[in-house]
Amino acid sequence: MLRISLPLRLQLSLVIVVGCAFLKQNAWYCLGAYGAIALLWAVLLRVPIRKLTGLLGTELIFLSLLALPLGWQRASFLLVRSLICLITMNSFLLTLPPHSFGIALKSLPVPRALKENLLLAGQYMEILLGEVTRMQRSAQLRGLNGPAGWLRYASAAMIGALYLRSLERAERVYAAMEVRGYNGQLPVDATLRPKEHFAVAMMCAVALCVTVASYTNFGF
Repeated sequence: MLRISLPLRLQLSLVIVVGCAFLKQNAWYCLGAYGAIALLWAVLLRVPIRKLTGLLGTELIFLSLLALPLGWQRASFLLVRSLICLITMNSFLLTLPPHSFGIALKSLPVPRALKENLLLAGQYMEILLGEVTRMQRSAQLRGLNGPAGWLRYASAAMIGALYLRSLERAERVYAAMEVRGYNGQLPVDATLRPKEHFAVAMMCAVALCVTVASYTNFGF
């Protein structure tokens, strides 16, 4: 397996997501190109397929409720684009070592306040994933096995309970971080090597070409 550093994983994931987000509406060919890139990214990172599909299923329930009122044609494109972005970022998050999001985050050239918010978002995402895993295990112990059983279990009430439990635990985690002297900074360095800068530049060039193409006749 290719060894990809944490800062490089984060920056490549963000380039893919940002490029895909700026695609022109209904540029299906360009969207398919991003889909192939996202799947290749998941393969390179060796994402656990069962965890990825389970998390995507829960997230797409929310997205479908927001997108379907926009009309089928527009909603279908938005859902597929969101799915590609979720595959990319979930692949990054599911392959992170525990509590290492902040290390990858330090490589981004963004203001300190934004880094702190992103760091906490990453920390809370790990908490959310842990709660999803525990709720899935609890559902299996109660006889709700298989995709259909999990879909019934992940009803609106259960999803609400998931986020409430995650929020309460996140508040406890943040309070514990403050007690231990957390001030928004991590005492670690995370910089890209020259080869990694080149990889990010190449991915930016590919994303730029595909996104720009979506605004021409080649995107349809």
